[in-house]
Amino acid sequence: MSTSQRVISLVPSLTEYLFDLGMAERLVGRTRFCIHPKGQVDAIPHFGGTKNPKIEAIRKAQPDLVILNKEENRREDVEAIAGFAPILLSDITTIEQALEAMMEIGEAVGRAAQAGEIVAKIRSAIPRKEDYAPLRAAYLIWRRPWMAAGKETYIDDMMAHFGLLNVMEESRYPVLELEFLAEQKPELILLSSEPYPFKEKHIAELEAACPGSRVMLVDGEWFSWYGSRMIPAMKGLKEWRSLL
Repeated sequence: MSTSQRVISLVPSLTEYLFDLGMAERLVGRTRFCIHPKGQVDAIPHFGGTKNPKIEAIRKAQPDLVILNKEENRREDVEAIAGFAPILLSDITTIEQALEAMMEIGEAVGRAAQAGEIVAKIRSAIPRKEDYAPLRAAYLIWRRPWMAAGKETYIDDMMAHFGLLNVMEESRYPVLELEFLAEQKPELILLSSEPYPFKEKHIAELEAACPGSRVMLVDGEWFSWYGSRMIPAMKGLKEWRSLL
C-alpha cells in the first residue's frame, strides 16, 4: 500500500482506530463528530457530519479510500461518494462484525499486522455472556421522542455480553412510550451519554415513570463505539458491571 494513500473516515469510532493503526499522516478528512483521539484529531479537516457530509469537499480532497458505515452514513451519501472514490462500507451489528471490519480496514490501508494486534487484545477482553447474572435492561438513546436500542444493533450485542437482557424485542431503534417501557419491567434502565446527552435531571423522570426500575447514566462510547476504543470499553464495563 502506498504511503501516499489519502484516507477519509466518516465514521467517528473508526477515525480513532485509524490513528491507532498509525494512519494519522494519511488521514485527510473526518466528520465533526470524530472527536478522538483528543488533541490530535483537530488537525484533520472535517467535512460536515455523519448524516450530512460535504460531498463536493470530499470529492475535491481526492481520497484514495473513504471509510463508511451503513448505520452511521446515509445510503444516498454512500452512493454519491462511491461514484468518485473507492469506499470501504461496514455493516456492524455485533462485536464479531466489528472485529472483522477492523481487520478489513487494516488490510485496506496496509496495516494488517497492527490491526491483528488490536483485535487480539479486544478478543482477550471479551467476557462470556454466562459470566454475569442476567438483568432485564433497557438502553435509551433519545428523548422526545423516547427511543431505545433494540435487537440487531451493536449496542444490543454489547449488552448481551455483559448479562443485560434487552427488554426491547423490536429491531434497530424503536420509538416508545414510557408507559410501554414500564410494562416491560426492566430491572435496569440505562441513559446513554450519546447521541442524546442524558443528564442527572432525566433520572427522576424515568424513575417516576418506571418506579420498579433502577435508572442510571452510562458512557455511550462504552456501548456503541467499536474500533480500538473497545479495549478500554471492555475494561470499564467489567468494572461497572461488577458493581451492579
